[in-house]
Amino acid sequence: MIFPGRLLAFAAAATAVFCSLPSRAQEPYPSRTVKIVVPAAPGSTTDILGRLVAEHLSQKWGKAVVVENIPGAGGNIGAANVARAAPDGHTLLVAPPLSLSYGHLLYLNPGFDPARFVPITLLATIPNVLVVRRELPASTLKELIDYGKQNPSKLSYASGGVGATSHLTAAMLEMQTGIKLVRVSYRSSQPALTDIVAGHVDMFFDTLATSVPLHRENKVRLLAVADLKRAPAAPDIPTFSEAGLPGFKSVTWFGMVAPPSTPAAIADKISRDAADILKGQEVGTFLRNISLEPAATSPSETSRYFAEETERWSKVIKEVGIEPQ
Repeated sequence: MIFPGRLLAFAAAATAVFCSLPSRAQEPYPSRTVKIVVPAAPGSTTDILGRLVAEHLSQKWGKAVVVENIPGAGGNIGAANVARAAPDGHTLLVAPPLSLSYGHLLYLNPGFDPARFVPITLLATIPNVLVVRRELPASTLKELIDYGKQNPSKLSYASGGVGATSHLTAAMLEMQTGIKLVRVSYRSSQPALTDIVAGHVDMFFDTLATSVPLHRENKVRLLAVADLKRAPAAPDIPTFSEAGLPGFKSVTWFGMVAPPSTPAAIADKISRDAADILKGQEVGTFLRNISLEPAATSPSETSRYFAEETERWSKVIKEVGIEPQ
């Protein structure tokens, strides 16, 4: 016969033993195919980066990592798709700044809040550079600024759509120098560069990847690199700080994030594995050959970078008076 006291003691001991047993192990990550959403068209720089990372992560994990292109609405459609995905690390987003930093300042209802994404890593960066037509009577940044002050609203600049990097960077130049520029809108960088070469427009803020080859062919002039250090792809071109505008920075970058509420442990693992890939010689050489610099930041570093970029461009957007569309 088991007495009530002993019965209670037995039950308590059994419960303690049961609770001390290891819980059922969680499935290792990744447990199935991982999808990387790229909110841009195939063949774009964002797409090239997404596919490069996908290929090497697949090799590292032994699981399929596929890329799905969902372009449209300035990247909002693809980003919103990821924002609604399960927060388990099996759907990720690789995107440029607009979707991860300040897009919500330009669109009334983008369908997601970029601040809620879980940062994983910066993949790569590429500075923007001030490109001018060969015949422009200004061979330095100082001469360009002086020319702009002496000829208000005469200097024209090529620009993407409202809120594009080329638009905001030119607006930041106006803010910091007091010159007034005339905006000429283009649908993409290629026709803008064509008109710079032809002399139809005076200047353009472009990425090094497409402007350096034209500079080497003596078809355009590069006046200054919009980063705090010189670019390896164009070491002869001074930074804006060196040329007289301290702290002037406009860098195109590409980041990887996960859906809101994704566990930190998963974000950390993806970040570490991506860093191994980005720091490898093969990937590093490939990226530098297309004028990109590998980044490989931790989730916390990535979060700080996003916040700094959002602050930088929100000031410009407010100053310019761009209203969300």
